[in-house]
Amino acid sequence: MRNKRKGVIRAFVIGIILALALSYIKLPFYITKPGNASELEPIIKVEGGYDSKGSFSLTTVSIGRASIFGYLFAQADQYAEILPMNQVKAPEESDEEYLNRQLKLMEGSQESALILAYKTAGKSVKSEFNGVYVNSVIKEMPAAKVLKPGDRVYEADGKQLKSSEEFVSYVSGKKEGDSVTVSYERNGSRKNANLKIAAFPSDMTSGGKKAGIGVTLMTDREVTVTPKIELDTEDIGGPSAGLMMTLEIFDQLTEKDFTKGYKIAGTGTIAEDGKVGPIGGISQKIVAADQSGADLFFAPNEGGRKGSNYQEAVKTAKDIDTSMKIVPVDEFSDAITYLEKLKAK
Repeated sequence: MRNKRKGVIRAFVIGIILALALSYIKLPFYITKPGNASELEPIIKVEGGYDSKGSFSLTTVSIGRASIFGYLFAQADQYAEILPMNQVKAPEESDEEYLNRQLKLMEGSQESALILAYKTAGKSVKSEFNGVYVNSVIKEMPAAKVLKPGDRVYEADGKQLKSSEEFVSYVSGKKEGDSVTVSYERNGSRKNANLKIAAFPSDMTSGGKKAGIGVTLMTDREVTVTPKIELDTEDIGGPSAGLMMTLEIFDQLTEKDFTKGYKIAGTGTIAEDGKVGPIGGISQKIVAADQSGADLFFAPNEGGRKGSNYQEAVKTAKDIDTSMKIVPVDEFSDAITYLEKLKAK
């Protein structure tokens, strides 16, 4: 009997150790899930800004390293996505470097939102441009042979750059096998380099074939606006809140209530010229917005291309049987035009 009791205790202890191992041993994957829809009014305050009856909200995706348990559960979760590490972080990028990169992307998005919202509202905005800097390079890609973090890139095929978004937009118009001449500065010395457009490694793309030179850039500029504004966005990373931040700032700057009393969520990068760009995790953001009770959701239309963020958002909305209206946008002006025609709630 005593030996049997010892055997039960031993099995119990081994079971606990295995459970802990399955929970804490990390796999070379990240798992993303629906996050939250957070109202922007509490974190964006325009001095003397106007109040609204409704709200604009950014949407987030929850992300974390996969444990064995987490990996198995994610396999059965329709709205959980398992991503190889290379699709989330650059090779050899530390957690701290990744976080810093995300915060820098948010900073650039915030600046674009400020410039666009204040200009559209006819308010004073000044931008002092200090350059477009290399944030990171991918070893397997053409840029790694020439560019280094800290280099200032100022031209692409002779076209002067005023933001990292301009560079990305220009290069994305090329296809694999094309080339781009990049003019850059390092330690005060200016140089030119002709780089081929190459396909990204397959383990770095979550769907479809993508090409580029393998570099992430950061716009360095100082934006001054009147009236003053306070933005508490230190804990938000990435560029995907750009569109919704622009809408919130513009709404506070104008007497007209563009929310019309609705709870409005959405996502999409924003460029200084008003172009709305695609983001990752659109399905998860639709789920998050629906769970928050949003009435409508702005989704990047990507010019109506097949498999766009908007098309994926519509499919997810149908799958979860939400009454939330999905609205396609290519430009900031598309969102404003839609809201102007929307009947007040």
